[in-house]
Amino acid sequence: MKLFDVYPLFDIEIVKGRGVHTYDAEGTEYLDLYGGHAVISVGHSHPHYVEALAKQAENLVFYSNSVINTLQQTLADKLGKASGYDDYQLFLVNSGAEANENALKLASFHTGKNRVISFKKAFHGRTSLAVEATDNPKIVAPVNESGHITFVPFNDIDAVKAELAKGDVCAVIIEGIQGVGGVQIPADSFLQALRKACDESGAVLILDEIQSGYGRSGKFFAHQYAGIRPDIITMAKGIGNGFPLGGMLISPKIEPSYGMLGTTFGGNHLACAAGIAVLDIFEQENLVENSREVGEYLIEQLRAFPQIKEVRGRGLMIGIEFAEPVKELRRRLLFEQKVFTGASGTNVLRLLPPLVLTKADADEFIKRFKAVL
Repeated sequence: MKLFDVYPLFDIEIVKGRGVHTYDAEGTEYLDLYGGHAVISVGHSHPHYVEALAKQAENLVFYSNSVINTLQQTLADKLGKASGYDDYQLFLVNSGAEANENALKLASFHTGKNRVISFKKAFHGRTSLAVEATDNPKIVAPVNESGHITFVPFNDIDAVKAELAKGDVCAVIIEGIQGVGGVQIPADSFLQALRKACDESGAVLILDEIQSGYGRSGKFFAHQYAGIRPDIITMAKGIGNGFPLGGMLISPKIEPSYGMLGTTFGGNHLACAAGIAVLDIFEQENLVENSREVGEYLIEQLRAFPQIKEVRGRGLMIGIEFAEPVKELRRRLLFEQKVFTGASGTNVLRLLPPLVLTKADADEFIKRFKAVL
């Protein structure tokens, strides 16, 4: 049987990882500055993480959400404390797209309305409403074109208010930092105005923190730089450090009812063990602060290169924009300097390393990056 060929693959097989390094089948070591699409938060094969999953697997991998699972409450308590949202409600799912899908549905249930405001260059996932709320027509199938999504310019509060004034908007969804869109940061003043506008109109404000959350920006969630509290926060990627896990933090003003949402695998025992282990390591190793410090250091080093058009980012979510396409640069970094990086669009190199990256690791990257430039 052939695999369904939808991924352009590098001719490398990664078989092992340790910290910020990965290793191919021949034993070649690579510096991982991409973390598998921002998924690896506490580093590859962290001993505490490995031990926690192995221990849980010996007892119980899965049982359904028809019975009590105290691991879910433990994860909720730890997450509330770490994030500052201990008064919110947690709903666990399997992925970021599923989190956004459920967030949009929940907003519609809550308001009784059916239109959503999203933003130019947004990316929210590949399921039905999530992909429709993504500003990329190439990945939106005809069946996903419901007409419920309106795109407005990023950081344009007047455009948002004009749409809210029509009275049929259930939600505004925005990324804490646009990742696929080129590491675009919403202005703090824009997020504050957006919060006020949603309050005035009754629309639900959804912050998609799937890539920008979980410490990556140097705060637990990127929107916390603006000092706002959204109605729903969606999470995934770093929450499970590679184990499929996602979730929503939901304001107490939104009331649940039986059957409103559901999932077979979301919040299963092994997933919760992974999520708990991640938060243990966050606390023990002060990873949010490390992300801020090392990120600021790395951004400062990158801004010294005259070949770079612009460096954008917060913490360890960094976009490096060039005047020309970065495809060849990325290929040379991988095959000549053994460094994994990502890209956003054509001209932006994207860095999303594990949050355990040190200044010494950053220096090593700069050395290899300079060699390619």
